[in-house]
Amino acid sequence: MRSMLLMGGALTALLAGPAQAQQIPRAVMQLHQRLVTLDSHLDTPASLDLPGWSIEEGHDVHSDYTQVDLPRMKKGGLDGGFWAIYTPQGPLTQEGFRKARDFAILRGMSIREMVASDPANFQLALEAKDAAPIAAAGKRIVYMSIENAYPLGEDVSLLKTFYDMGVRVSGFAHFAHNQFADSSTDPSKKPRYGGLSPLGKELLKEMNRLGIVPDGSHSSDQVLDDLLALSTTPVLLTHSGCKAVYDHPRNIDDDHLRALAAKGGVIQMNAYGGYLRASKPNPARQEAFKALAGQMQEDVKLTPEKRAELLARRREIDRLYPDTDRPTFDDFMAHMLHALKVVGPDHVGIGLDWDGGGGVVGLEDVVDLPKITAALLKAGYSETDIQKIWSGNVLRVLAAAEAAKGK
Repeated sequence: MRSMLLMGGALTALLAGPAQAQQIPRAVMQLHQRLVTLDSHLDTPASLDLPGWSIEEGHDVHSDYTQVDLPRMKKGGLDGGFWAIYTPQGPLTQEGFRKARDFAILRGMSIREMVASDPANFQLALEAKDAAPIAAAGKRIVYMSIENAYPLGEDVSLLKTFYDMGVRVSGFAHFAHNQFADSSTDPSKKPRYGGLSPLGKELLKEMNRLGIVPDGSHSSDQVLDDLLALSTTPVLLTHSGCKAVYDHPRNIDDDHLRALAAKGGVIQMNAYGGYLRASKPNPARQEAFKALAGQMQEDVKLTPEKRAELLARRREIDRLYPDTDRPTFDDFMAHMLHALKVVGPDHVGIGLDWDGGGGVVGLEDVVDLPKITAALLKAGYSETDIQKIWSGNVLRVLAAAEAAKGK
């Protein structure tokens, strides 16, 4: 999605109250720490470029609204994941493409700089087989991904530049239609292409050639149909939910879930509250956020003083207009357990949309991740099943893309 501090479309999902306390049994914590745990959609790279913010330091989700840093990853037992290069959708012009390209390259370099600055704690991963040894060494796993292919402009060969940088998963569209694909949430509520555009089909071919996993999250159901029909490798939904639980355009129905699984694909469950269930309207809060959001665009460089001012205003909104109807951990688990019921533990994973709007009551930041392991155990899933859900499935899809590249 996008940075929680920078607001954007994540306004209604931002945090307003304390996490629900839950004591995790020691045996469950030990199991959780044994697992290789990956989140397939970390928007945390947006935090890397915030003034005065460091991934090395522990932060408070209720103070600065960030959800992932090294101390919290260690505490919550998150071994790593796919760190997203997210670029806001802009105009479909040559100037728009140029600005987006430059922004995305710099964001990718911020991820690489994070790794280079602390090789004792972070390591770049380029193949599926890299994850286990990095975790065994006590380091955090850094795969790279693209959310919104808009920065590629009309030159699909530019994808090779990002592949060389480390990108191994790429989506197509975001909140609006772009040059490659229809979005599930375009403001027009009408399709532009009825799936992938001709250029989008060329982009998919390039992904398959390079060994980049296609990501259908944010794109329309018709785009997913095209991906399943045309991709030579399994498809990933890096952060999505289930329409059967909540009928939202960003979620997918059971027929699509089954079709995804039939082609070897995986749905990674998100925790973006607005996609989990309907919430009571809070017009005053929404208006206050609307006034604030214009000053917090993704590509605007903030001074430390300006960031402190905006954070203070953000906290004041929480005080004046608290969100009293936030979705909960149980709402998140309802989506996960439904997906598991429909397609089984070989085709479900975890992509919570941290630092991009994800997070619900009881699952506020990465410190709360052991609750998911505990809930899966309580639901009757085995350690083998849970390992697949936490990382085995997404790594299998990545390995399949690697094996098929160049063919």
